[in-house]
Amino acid sequence: MHEHEKYKIVTKILGRSYQSGTEHLFFCPYCKHHKRKLSVNIDRDVYKCWICDARGRTIRRLVRRFGDFSSLQQWDAISGKVNLDEFESLFEEDGPEPEQVIDMPEGFRTLTSKSIPLHARPAKAYLRSRGVTKSDLLRWKVGYTSTGPYAGRVIVPSYSMTGELNYFVARTYEDNYKKYMNPPASRDICFNELFIDWDSDLVIVEGVFDAIVAGNAVPILGSSLRRDSRLIKRIVENDTPVYIALDADAEKKAEKIIRTMLKFDIELYKIDVRDCEDVGSLTKEEFARRKKTATFIDADTQLEELVMSI
Repeated sequence: MHEHEKYKIVTKILGRSYQSGTEHLFFCPYCKHHKRKLSVNIDRDVYKCWICDARGRTIRRLVRRFGDFSSLQQWDAISGKVNLDEFESLFEEDGPEPEQVIDMPEGFRTLTSKSIPLHARPAKAYLRSRGVTKSDLLRWKVGYTSTGPYAGRVIVPSYSMTGELNYFVARTYEDNYKKYMNPPASRDICFNELFIDWDSDLVIVEGVFDAIVAGNAVPILGSSLRRDSRLIKRIVENDTPVYIALDADAEKKAEKIIRTMLKFDIELYKIDVRDCEDVGSLTKEEFARRKKTATFIDADTQLEELVMSI
């Protein structure tokens, strides 16, 4: 009975379909292919486009993204899920959020150019030892400085949506006792938001070298995530699927982030990295393999994990 009611809501949003076995095929609202290639399985509560590979472990995500508020209310009434007050309270603030803008550290020089001075070689050697490639240098705009308070460090800058520098990570390549030395600025940012693809899977990791391995990723720089953080807001606004891949020693932090995200019905997965030092120690290929086997997280699976950890 409920499956039929849910099907009616989906057809109201996506239009007519034809049935193939237990699946209904619709026109895909993501890639807008001219054939019905979006496969929706109401009974299993999953969907996938066979052209653009858009997919989800809950059809509610389709309803929320492409339907109206009335359709979402109907879906939740049938499913008995999610208090929408959480969404409303997240965006109660009025007016635009102020944008943080900082200066690049003294003596900053890019490592993305073809020719670099001799004194830059130790910085490049360090990055090479971390598995950072030439394409990574270009994508993350990595540089270094050999003068000023950040001397002897590689610099990974963060740019806002408008292209302004809003943070940077400074990591020593000279075995300084203080590995990281970051600017006196707020960490409540979406690191390198200028280059984030909100329509694709987003990986949340600890540090910037983890993010370089993970691809479309945001490092939280050792912080946790408040429910009203910019990153949470952007994820909810864009309805972005999230993969959690924090270090093994940050399990409590991961659990707290998962609880926060589940309140907003974010499509959530957890990548198993318990047997490695951190994500940055993996190859991109190995991380991609682990991501494919990530565990889908909802309220039930989170409870199971908590019980198993007792």
